[in-house]
Amino acid sequence: MNRPVVVGVDGSPPSLVAAEHAAQAAVWRSRPLHLVHGYLHPLGYGVPINPYELGLPSPTEDGRKMLEQTAAELVDQWPGLTVEVRQVAGGPGATLVEESRRAELVVVGSRGLGGFAGLLLGSVGTQVAAHGHCPVLVIRPPDRPVPTEGPVLVGVDGSESAELAVGYGAEEAARRGATLVLLHVADERDTGDGGEAAALLATAGAAARGSHRGLTVEERVVAAPKPDQALIEATGDAALVVAGSRGRGGFTGLLLGSVSQALVHHARCPVLIAHRYEPEP
Repeated sequence: MNRPVVVGVDGSPPSLVAAEHAAQAAVWRSRPLHLVHGYLHPLGYGVPINPYELGLPSPTEDGRKMLEQTAAELVDQWPGLTVEVRQVAGGPGATLVEESRRAELVVVGSRGLGGFAGLLLGSVGTQVAAHGHCPVLVIRPPDRPVPTEGPVLVGVDGSESAELAVGYGAEEAARRGATLVLLHVADERDTGDGGEAAALLATAGAAARGSHRGLTVEERVVAAPKPDQALIEATGDAALVVAGSRGRGGFTGLLLGSVSQALVHHARCPVLIAHRYEPEP
C-alpha cells in the first residue's frame, strides 16, 4: 500500500510551514502528499445548532481555495510531487488522528488558527503527537524553513520505545545523507564508570549501522540532572530529533512520556514521535 504523507492545513503560517516540511518528506519517501483541512472547530463550533437541521456543514469555498493554492505552490517548489487536497467535516485533531491510520507520516504545525501566542504547542499538535497511529512530525519552531543541514538526533535509554526511535532515526539520517547522533543522558549524581551507558549506545549504534550501510553514527554520553533539558539543549544544532512515545520510566497508560512531551513543546528543531505503524481497521 502506498501510504501518503498527510499534513493538516488551516491557512495559518505555521500550518503552511508544516506543509512545506511535509512536501519535502513526501519527496524523500517517494510518496504522495495529502493536504487535509478539518473544518469544524475542535470544540464543535460549526455544527448546526438547530436540531431539525440534519447533517453537517458543507466544505467551504474559502477552504477549497486555500488548499488548492497551497497545493499549487508546493508542486511549483517540488515538481513531480503528487498532491491531493481534502476537506473533512471534523475537528482538526480527531481528523488527523483518523488519517494517521492510513498514513506513512503525519505532519503538524506547532500552532494553528486559534492558537494562543503563549501556547507552546496547540491542542491539535498535542492530540496527534499523543494518539497518532503512525510516526508524527511536529514542526518546531513554527517559522523555521525546511532544514538542509545538521544531524539527526535520537535519545537512547534502553527502552523498547527508544529502540524504535533509533530505527526511525537511522532511516531519516540515511534519507538526508546526515549523521545520526545517539545521545544517552546519564544522571550526573551517578558515580559509576558509565559502562551501562556505553553498552546501550554500542548496541543501538550497531543496529543503526547494520540497517544502513555507510551511515555515519556518533555515540555521546551527557551527564545532566534532567534528561529532557539535556536533550532540548542538544537540539540546537540538529535538523531533526526523534523521540520514542515513552521511555524507561513511562507508565503503561501514558500516551506520551515526559521527555517526549518536553521535546514537542521546547525542541529547537522538528520532532519526530516514533509511533509504530498500526494496521488499518
